[in-house]
Amino acid sequence: MRRAADIEFALGPRPAGVPRHGWLYAEIRAAVHAGRLAAGARLPPSRDFARQLGVSRGTVLAALAQLAAEGYLAGAVGRGTFVCAQLPVPRERAAGAARAATVAGRLSQRGALLAASPFPLSGQAQPARPFRPNQPDLDAFPFALWNRIAARRSRLSQRAMLADGEARGYRPLRQAIAEHLRYTMRIDCSDDQVIIVGGVQQVLDLCARLLLDPGDDVWMEDPGYPGALRVLRAAGARVVGVPVDRKGVDVEAGIRLAPSARLAYVTPGRQSPLGVPLALGRRMALLHWARRAHACVIEDDYDSEYRYTGVPLAALKSLDTQDCVIYAGSFSKLLFPSLRLAYAVVPRWLADPFAAALSLTARHVSLLPQAVLHEFIVEGHYGRHIRRMRLAYGERAAALEDAVTRRLGGLLAVLPITTGLDTAAFLPEACDDVWIARQAVAAGVETRPLSAHRIAAPAPSGLVLGFAAFDRAQIEAGMGTLAQVLEAALSDKRTRGRTLEAHRL
Repeated sequence: MRRAADIEFALGPRPAGVPRHGWLYAEIRAAVHAGRLAAGARLPPSRDFARQLGVSRGTVLAALAQLAAEGYLAGAVGRGTFVCAQLPVPRERAAGAARAATVAGRLSQRGALLAASPFPLSGQAQPARPFRPNQPDLDAFPFALWNRIAARRSRLSQRAMLADGEARGYRPLRQAIAEHLRYTMRIDCSDDQVIIVGGVQQVLDLCARLLLDPGDDVWMEDPGYPGALRVLRAAGARVVGVPVDRKGVDVEAGIRLAPSARLAYVTPGRQSPLGVPLALGRRMALLHWARRAHACVIEDDYDSEYRYTGVPLAALKSLDTQDCVIYAGSFSKLLFPSLRLAYAVVPRWLADPFAAALSLTARHVSLLPQAVLHEFIVEGHYGRHIRRMRLAYGERAAALEDAVTRRLGGLLAVLPITTGLDTAAFLPEACDDVWIARQAVAAGVETRPLSAHRIAAPAPSGLVLGFAAFDRAQIEAGMGTLAQVLEAALSDKRTRGRTLEAHRL
């Protein structure tokens, strides 16, 4: 509860011809209905209130007396004047009347596309339930260590962390990222090409603003990432869905569909959502097309550091000899989601325009988290955490594959899991995966339908299952629940008579 002395009460302009006490009465009444003065809030003493508002004490007393008579305020000797808990007109009804009196605004076409965000607006504070996709194991993150580093950084460089920073981001962190990428992804870049952002969505948004004009063609994998689809369409691009098979995005199909596209958005390390890597031959074909079309390629490498089997493929950016690939990476999935730190490695010719655009739209990411992450990386904690979680997630991937085979053979099929935090699981052909996903959520299992990733062509029927945040017991229990949901669903008229065949990408 705020004290009376803490309340600074702002008034709107007094309409012509309205007496001061009537104007003050109306302003306080409106503030009570709007919730700016909450139930139990204590108003300042009348003399202080009059001085604060620049009116006479008599004006204040007259307004307060009318509000008390109507049941909005109550006074107690020695305690002051308070807002009543029970109002003569409920706040909800008064607010509804106020809304009805306002003129409804209209979103632009771009605004409507942005408002159709595929991401939850309320956050996901509750513990994850099997099989929430894109979810790292938060309990396994070394928060005590992270907090010690944060306390040390705050203590040793207080002033530096309070000052404005470079639009590109904290230079020591950019240098550490550049060195890490040279070693792990074979990307040869300078720290001036590395730009720190608040998420890969920001990379997509800035690339769309800088590289596209309304009506330009853009390639997207189909099925693909819904977050990219919304941003690109909101920028006015004509998004062309390019089919995906076991070798990744079909470059030849993309050339047939939109040979003069200005941009291609791809996930070559682990295709989202199907999980297949882009074959080397297609990587070279994609770069060859980009060179001939004078196009750029966004490489979204969102979780390929978690590889469990096979030899890691070098990044597409490492093969880029014509400086046309924008490489995007994120720490939010590798460490913890609320970190909201990501980066782009941009071509040399794009580095200054990208930083300038960022300075106009967001200035820069908060410095302290960047400084903490820098020390977390250079002191070796990042590498140790990735290696430890790679082992744990690999065991959980194997547990998921085993549970699907034992509990859901004939109902669900998964490709071998080699990388990432989740996997695509295929349902019998033509099943309503949206309906099945809803039934699973109602039963206590979180999943996402593959059809939510559709761009243009019909997506294979299936579910995206996360495994990284769940131990073997949780995976077993969740798979038991999912088996019950699928058995009931496949007996429904939506799916009756269907049989599961090996899915052919």
